[in-house]
Amino acid sequence: MSQQYRVLIVDDNPELRLLVRMALEPTDFELSEAANAMEGLVLINQYRPGIVLLDVMMPGKMDGLSLCQKIKQDPVLKSTHVIMLSAKGQQQDKDMAKLMGADEYIVKPFSPAELLRQLNIYSNNGDA
Repeated sequence: MSQQYRVLIVDDNPELRLLVRMALEPTDFELSEAANAMEGLVLINQYRPGIVLLDVMMPGKMDGLSLCQKIKQDPVLKSTHVIMLSAKGQQQDKDMAKLMGADEYIVKPFSPAELLRQLNIYSNNGDA
């Protein structure tokens, strides 16, 4: 399967990861999950997903914005599409995510149809 169809879900909320997994189950996306940003960074380097669904607020040494910035500053990983998922919906939050390199910002709670629409946009715009 090509890289752009690999999706990594990085969120500390197991219920949200399950919701995303269930929404994407009928698709051709190859899914993987991480419960925090540090685990996510390890999996990104191993798994090389085309798209990372990334929660902004997570416990631990690194939050989602920091992980997004690391991805976008890495010459090997910078083409990875990052879609931020966050309960923080203020314009300043969206602006900060864009500044860190996020490709898209979806506010929780979100509709599975909207998430799928965004994934389809980014999975069709990548290196084949």
